[in-house]
Amino acid sequence: MMIWKQISEIFKKPVTSERHKEGKERFLKKYQSFQTLLSENNVVLELMADIEEKLSSNFPVDRQEILGQINEIAKSVRKIIDHLNQISKDKYAVLNERLNEIHSKIENFLTKKHKIPISSYTKPFDEINKGMIDMFGNKNANLGEIRNSLKIPTPEGFAISTFAFKKFMEHNRLLEKIEKTLSELCAEDMEVLNNKSRKIQDEIAGAQIPEDLEEEILNAYRRLCNKCGYEVKVSVRSSAVHEDGEFSFAGQYSTFLNVPSDQILLKYKEVVASLYNPIGIFYYKTKGLYEHEMAMAVCIVQMIDARCAGVMYTRDPNNPETDTMIISSVRGLGKPVVEGAVAPETYIMSRSIFQIIQKNIPAQKTMLVSKPDADVEVISLSDNTIGIPCLIDEHIKTLAEYAIAIEKHYACPQDIEWAVGKDNMPYILQTRPLNISIKEEISRYIPEVIKGYNILIDKGIIACKGIDFGRAYIVRQEEDLENFPEGAVLIAKHTSAKFVTVMKKASAIVTDIGAATVHMATVAREFQIPTIVDTEVATEVIQNGLEITVDAINCLVYEGRVKELSEFSRKKERYFKRIKPLKDIDPIIQWVIPLNLVNPDDERFRPELCETFHDIARFAHQKAMHEMFKISKELPEDVEAVRLVAGIPLDIYIIDLGEGIEGMSEEFRPDHIRSIPLKAFLRGLTSLTWPEPRHVDVKGFLGMMARTASIPESELEQMGEKSFTFISREYMNFSIRLGYHLSVVEAYTGENINDNYIRFLFKGGGADMKRRLRRVRLVSEVLKNFDFHVKTTEDSLEAIITKYKRAHLEDRLEILGRLTVYTKQMDAVMYDDATTELYLEQFINEHVKL
Repeated sequence: MMIWKQISEIFKKPVTSERHKEGKERFLKKYQSFQTLLSENNVVLELMADIEEKLSSNFPVDRQEILGQINEIAKSVRKIIDHLNQISKDKYAVLNERLNEIHSKIENFLTKKHKIPISSYTKPFDEINKGMIDMFGNKNANLGEIRNSLKIPTPEGFAISTFAFKKFMEHNRLLEKIEKTLSELCAEDMEVLNNKSRKIQDEIAGAQIPEDLEEEILNAYRRLCNKCGYEVKVSVRSSAVHEDGEFSFAGQYSTFLNVPSDQILLKYKEVVASLYNPIGIFYYKTKGLYEHEMAMAVCIVQMIDARCAGVMYTRDPNNPETDTMIISSVRGLGKPVVEGAVAPETYIMSRSIFQIIQKNIPAQKTMLVSKPDADVEVISLSDNTIGIPCLIDEHIKTLAEYAIAIEKHYACPQDIEWAVGKDNMPYILQTRPLNISIKEEISRYIPEVIKGYNILIDKGIIACKGIDFGRAYIVRQEEDLENFPEGAVLIAKHTSAKFVTVMKKASAIVTDIGAATVHMATVAREFQIPTIVDTEVATEVIQNGLEITVDAINCLVYEGRVKELSEFSRKKERYFKRIKPLKDIDPIIQWVIPLNLVNPDDERFRPELCETFHDIARFAHQKAMHEMFKISKELPEDVEAVRLVAGIPLDIYIIDLGEGIEGMSEEFRPDHIRSIPLKAFLRGLTSLTWPEPRHVDVKGFLGMMARTASIPESELEQMGEKSFTFISREYMNFSIRLGYHLSVVEAYTGENINDNYIRFLFKGGGADMKRRLRRVRLVSEVLKNFDFHVKTTEDSLEAIITKYKRAHLEDRLEILGRLTVYTKQMDAVMYDDATTELYLEQFINEHVKL
């Protein structure tokens, strides 16, 4: 009753216009903070949805862009916390601590030093495998893997480790100096970049190789010569840690061909120096890598005096879905192919039967060859080679077999360099992932409509792409999730983050209401569950238990199992699938997007248990609504209000927070109202004839007398007092006193579905407890029929509905208005349960537009 005592005092005490203004300003600031919080919450949800879409797509992902979006999310979450604390008078300051802790985890992860493992300075290819990337880089590790695991021929050679790089750089005190120089460098300022790069490379070229490292490199070379049986000339090639992996670094670092023994140490330093050449620095910076993550291992590879050489793509990058691969070839060394210096011979091959489908043999007039002493040179070719392939069919077939074996081993398309030596033996020189997008079959082959099947739904919004099928399981209330069957399709009126509890079981999700940026859509993308929202009719046209097929590519739901689409189900591949993972992005995502705080009624729904940015945003959004709902409890004595004359037995006063009413007057009528939720609620309040005093039986009368006797006289005086409402164009908080019971209706009806909600509080009555409980049950059943989540405690009721379109909430506000009129003093006539059912049926049939 205290709230009504406060209200009464407001209208009894004279106040100055200046104090009126100050009081209104305080409420206006609180409402503006609420609006800004809602706006920033939408920014967060949209950014998270975009990140999830990128990470679950088949297309290359820009690491720096993702990190930039995560940074923007952090900024918006900070603003959300600030505005929540402005609304709540710093009640949730602990959220700043949680945000700082999460942000620190991300920063520490990104800036932690790349630990170069301790290893030997060198290791022969015979002893290297793909698990040694951190020690020897991708190029060395791949050569060792192909050689030792697949038994595919590669040249002899050895690797110089990243630990050797570390020792070399530390010996000359270069690492910290370089990191400091480059960490502050803007990659787009090419002039400064070139100058700093040149200085760094000059310092490395003039640096001294530690004596023990120099000795080990030369000893490894001698062992290589002993194995080959002659003094080997080598190619000295880069094998940086990030090269030829997630990032190709193609052509960024130095390679030296046909190097004699007396130049190996010199070329080693030049390859190390190329780690800091201008294009190398620009590349790794634009990919979001840091100086401390860069380390250079080096390949020392037996030089193949090639008859011909080239490149193989295990997929056609222009038509990656087809059963074809490409082999390119030139006479001599393959460097002109990778540099694009000549038009190579091109063979389009069948991947399955290794048959040439198409070939092109251009005229090659020159070729690159090894010089007798050192280095390479270009020589002219005689005319009698024109039009004659440099690759014979036997070598083509062998290379194709090698290529498919390598692709299968690495489980992704490959970009492979090869050479055929003067010994007529094909060798693999390197392999790395072929960075192309293999479009899923569902986006290429599936027609827009499969004929011969009944289409149940052909509209909505795709929240997560995919195709799957199962029996429909309609979730009407939270308890239905407890019995959700494995493989079912979840059908619901609206979206709910609580659906996460069954997403490992669900084949697909279809809802009447929703948007691609709601919490559930984000979680659905994490689980890769085909999801269509905003269909408007799913719960009406889909029967519980009906087998259906969900095509979340063409936004269709079919009756029955569409056998033509069965092959496109991705059940086994779903759980947090990443088609192109970014190795240091996925660990960061765990602190950004997952939603752990799902249920506001759960005891774990506390600020100190927020583990992600998403948790904080979700918690703050929920608590902001809660704080705004309590706005009426904070009424100051100096707030300005105007009277609304609506032709109903309520004395209504309005506090306008902005664009809620039109014009200036001491009294307003409904046609002056611009507040969307208040207009809708008033339509309900004014659409029914307000009831005369109910006919009350003896027990009801005695109950009311007893109830009246238990209320203090000071509070009895307030039962005829004024009702009041805070409004703006999109917001309403309306407190109503009707005799012995209190109602509070709060609503936000904006354009963004994520912001929208109605909260309703109903408490009290004049009759005995049994009759009051019956009226609460009637109100509860009505609200459940219209998608409200309802919680009752004795004779009080709280209900909420969220994330519906504005028009849907306007309809429900009108229903709440009618329900308010209909249930006035009804507790007094709630004789028994049968009477309750009668009144419930009467309200639905006579006063609700179906």
